[in-house]
Amino acid sequence: MRYDKVDVLRGLAMLWMTAFHFCFDLSHFGYWPQDFLVDPFWTLQRTLIVSLFLLCAGLGQAVAWQRGLGWDRFFRRWGQIVVCALLVTAGSYFMFPRSFIYFGVLHGMALMLLVARLSAGWGRWLWPAGLLALASPWLASRLLLGPLAAYAGLFNGRALNWLGWVSQKPFTEDYVPLLPWLGVMWWGLAGGQWLMARHGHWMGRPSPRTLAPLAALGRYSLAYYMLHQPFMIGALMLFGWLTRP
Repeated sequence: MRYDKVDVLRGLAMLWMTAFHFCFDLSHFGYWPQDFLVDPFWTLQRTLIVSLFLLCAGLGQAVAWQRGLGWDRFFRRWGQIVVCALLVTAGSYFMFPRSFIYFGVLHGMALMLLVARLSAGWGRWLWPAGLLALASPWLASRLLLGPLAAYAGLFNGRALNWLGWVSQKPFTEDYVPLLPWLGVMWWGLAGGQWLMARHGHWMGRPSPRTLAPLAALGRYSLAYYMLHQPFMIGALMLFGWLTRP
């Protein structure tokens, strides 16, 4: 049994992400120059999109926990995410060799899903754990810029910056470290467990037919995620070739 409401929310995130990436691609090919690294309009959207993805992942883990789904099924899906993360690294290295993605959203999600699965039994403690995870990078950056400045290079380096305790963000096209983002997934897991316990019947009801396309997109989100950028980049490259003077 699938829970359409989670799929619809995930499908909405996919559409939002597609629009964001299309604007990024337009900027990359020089059709609409934008500053995606600094402009708050774009940086805030990225934060909200990633947050929505991780909330959905947490909700999905809450459903799996409530239904008692085993580790075999978890690792089948988890293995697909890991393979896709490696493909993203390879593809981004081809396009952006100086700033390729070595710990982006799929890499971070793979690690966070493991932690979320192992901590799903924490119950209400997931809420304060999520708050601590969200706050810890801010505290770490203050320490690394102050009394622990001698260790800043260690935590800013690629070997450990996947933790998120950095004083300087790495130069990469996508960076979704364990912290603070694990806090978002933990809150999605906690909220999902609360909903399943108190509003399980509402969660299980099918969504309106008008939302069926979003639900379908949410069901195949990983495949769509892997294909949408190659398609859009290829289309823009073809457009550039066809319109070349």
